[in-house]
Amino acid sequence: MADPKITAIELHEYAFTRKELGTDYNGFNLVYTPSGVIHSKGYILRILTDVGVIGEYAGGGAAEYSTLPGFTHYLIGKNALERERIYTDVRRALRQVARIGVAPVDIALWDLAGKYYNAPIYRLLGGYKEDLPCYASTYHGDENGGLDSPEAYADFALRCQEMGYPAFKIHGWGRAPISQEIATVHAVRRRVGDGMDLLLDPACEYITFGDALKVGWACDEERFFWYEDPYRDGGISQFAHRKLRQLIKTPLLMTEHVRSLEPHIDFALADATDFVRGDVGYDGITGMMKLAHACEALGIDIELHGPGPAQRQCMAAIRNTNYYEMGLIHPKAPASGDIPIYKGDYRDALDAIDRNGRIPVPQGPGLGVEIDWEWAAKHRTGMVEYR
Repeated sequence: MADPKITAIELHEYAFTRKELGTDYNGFNLVYTPSGVIHSKGYILRILTDVGVIGEYAGGGAAEYSTLPGFTHYLIGKNALERERIYTDVRRALRQVARIGVAPVDIALWDLAGKYYNAPIYRLLGGYKEDLPCYASTYHGDENGGLDSPEAYADFALRCQEMGYPAFKIHGWGRAPISQEIATVHAVRRRVGDGMDLLLDPACEYITFGDALKVGWACDEERFFWYEDPYRDGGISQFAHRKLRQLIKTPLLMTEHVRSLEPHIDFALADATDFVRGDVGYDGITGMMKLAHACEALGIDIELHGPGPAQRQCMAAIRNTNYYEMGLIHPKAPASGDIPIYKGDYRDALDAIDRNGRIPVPQGPGLGVEIDWEWAAKHRTGMVEYR
C-alpha cells in the first residue's frame, strides 16, 4: 500500500449530559450534586487519506481545536506517516499560543498509523505491558452528602482498597479550611493502613505558600506517595516548588500545567519536582514519548494525566511510570471519563478495574478502540470539514 496522503480533516462536535453532578463555589470544579445535571460538549477529530485509512481521536476541548483552522492548509497533502515532521512544524507554528492544538492531530495520526500497520499503538512504540495498575482519582470535595468530610474520603478510600485499587488520590475542597484538608490526609491514612499508596492533588486551590507547607507536613507524617499542584501559582513556578521541596519530604508531582518537552525538563533540572506529569491531551503521543524518555535519562518517573485510550497506549510502552489515573470517580456520582463514545467494553469508571486494580490496554489497531458513530450521530451538534 502506498504511503497515505492527508486529503481531508473533519471535526465533529457532540453534546451529552451527566447526572448527579454540578459545580462548586466558583463554577469550575465538578462535584457531586444530587439531582444535578451538567451539560457537556465533546469532539471527535478525523483525518482522512487517499488510501482510505482514517485516523480518529475522541477528546480535547474547545481550546485545543480553536487553532485548528489556522494550520489545516499545512496538513492537506502531507504524508500522514511523517508524524515527527508534522509535530515539529506545527509546534513551531503554534509557538505564540502555547502550542495549543498540536496534540489532537498528533494522536489522530498515531491512530491512523496503527490502522495502516494493523497494530495497536503501543506495539508500534515497542511496548510490552498488556494491563496497567490504577489509582482511584476522586472528584473534588462537596457539601452535598458525598465527599463532604474527612471521614467520607476515608470511607471511599477503604472501599477502593477493597475493590483492588493499589493507590488513592484525594482532590480536596475548593475553599475548605486548611485544618480540614489536613484532617483528610490523616483520616484516609488511618483508614487504609500502610498497604495503599496515597496521593494528594489540591489542584492549585491553596491560597498561600504557608497553607501548602502545612498540608505538606501532614503528608510527610502519613508517608504520601506524592503531593501535586498545591497552590495558586497554577503549578508553574519553579522557584516556589523548589522552596517547598526544601521544607517537606513528600515527593512533588508537578508540570501538569506546562506544555511541551523543554519546560517540563527545565522544571526537573531546577529541582522543582520529583515526579514529572505528562499530558497526552496537551502534547500528543509524540510529545509524551519524548518526555518519558527524557525523564528516563534523568532517572525519574513520569505520571500521565487523566484516563483514555491514548494514555493506556503510551503507558504500555513506558518503563518509568507507576499508575494509570482512573478518574474522576466518586462513591455516588458517575465517573467523568465514562462516556459511551466507544463500542465494546472499553470504560473508564470506578468498577472498570479487575480484582487486582488493573485495566487492560486496548488491543485493536491504532488507539485500540472503535468509536460508536451511531451514538455520536445521535448526539452531534455540529461538523466542520477542511479540504
